Parts: sequence; C-alpha cells; structure tokens
Amino acid sequence: MKVIGLLGGMSWESSAEYYRLVNERVRELRGGYHSARTVLYSADFAEIEAMQAEGRWDDAGRELNRAARALVAAGADFVVLCTNTMHKVADRLTEDLGVPLLHLADTTAVAIKAAGIQRVGLLGTGFTMAQPFYRERLAAHGLDVLVPDEDDRETVHRVIYDELVHGVVTEVSRERYREVIARLVEAGAEGVIYGCTEIELLVGPEDSTVPTFPTTRLHAEAAVDYALGEASLPPAV
Repeated sequence: MKVIGLLGGMSWESSAEYYRLVNERVRELRGGYHSARTVLYSADFAEIEAMQAEGRWDDAGRELNRAARALVAAGADFVVLCTNTMHKVADRLTEDLGVPLLHLADTTAVAIKAAGIQRVGLLGTGFTMAQPFYRERLAAHGLDVLVPDEDDRETVHRVIYDELVHGVVTEVSRERYREVIARLVEAGAEGVIYGCTEIELLVGPEDSTVPTFPTTRLHAEAAVDYALGEASLPPAV
C-alpha cells in the first residue's frame, strides 16, 4: 500500500472527513484490521485564508510546496491536497516535489464523465466559482461548467467561510443551498459538483434533483484506489 500524503487544514473540518473516508475505503476494500497508510500535514488555515483574501497566491503556493515537501520527507508516495480552492496553486505546489499530486479536479472529471454527464453546475468558494483555474481544468476534460449568478455565489461563499469551516451547519443555510442548486438545474445543469470540501458537511445527494459529485469523497476514494493499486492516476490535462 502506498503512503497517502494528506495536505490539509484548509479547513481541518474537511480534512477530518478525508481521514475518515480514506480509512473507510481501505476497510471496504481490504477488510479485517486494515487501515490507510497516511501522513498528514495540517496547515494553519488562518494564514492561508489571509493569503487568499489579500491575493497573495504566490506566497500560498510557496507555503504549500514547503508543506508538500514535508509530507514527502515523512514518507508520502503521493500528495492529496485536501481543498478545492488551493488547487489554484497546484503547479507551484508540485515544483521539484518528486512525487505526483492526485489532482482533485481530474478525479472529479473522471466521475462526471463516467456518469455520462457533460453539463455540470459548480458550487465552491467564490475563488473556485469565479476564477478560471478550476473551471478550465474541468473544461479541458470536455465538460461544460455552469456557475451560479453573483448573488448566489456570494451566498455559497459566505456559508462556507462564516459557517462550515467553523463546523456550523444550519437548516437555513441548507435550504439556501438547495435553492442555488435548483437554479443551476433550471439553467441546464445535468449534475452538480460539491466543489468545496466543506460543502458535503451541509448538503448531500438528497438535496438535488440531479446527480451530485461530492469532491471530498471522490478524491479520498481515488486516493485509496491508487494507493492499493486498484486504479491509475486519472489523466492530467
């Protein structure tokens, strides 16, 4: 079993989900007393969030590259970045790293295409929805990506940063998300990406009338499948 390097803390709420999911997947596939071989580097999200807010993406890339190197030094055979938004600096993170990064957008695209879906709605942080780095990665796999309008993007982003990263889950926010999802479906989305690793704390497949793609679960399961030799790395673009 390869050692999975989890680069998390952004936020730790979702990183805890990653740890749980990778171990559940190993138990499902191997049974018995098996658990995942992992090393975890948990960043201080306050520092990363300040870099995001100030547009200091180069600084963030350098910090995540340093953290990823620490994972490799600890024995990681590949790296799983436990956040959608920070894949914006994936190229910087992997500079001279020496091991592969299991890119979250690639694993998500594979699942969407396997479901026979081409037009998909994207929920995530304001950075993920509005900036091109994530949408273009999905589009390179042949997907047509829809995002909510500006007001809905603001709502989705606010709930993530003001509530979910602090472990706050409310029925009011769940209903707001359902409304945003419904509007994406009305706009033609055949499926919806839960493209922030905290979103799955709030909504699930039952909150959408079309198939949903929970990126945390998809990423964690792909990591285990690769670690156990059950699958190759998804094609990069």
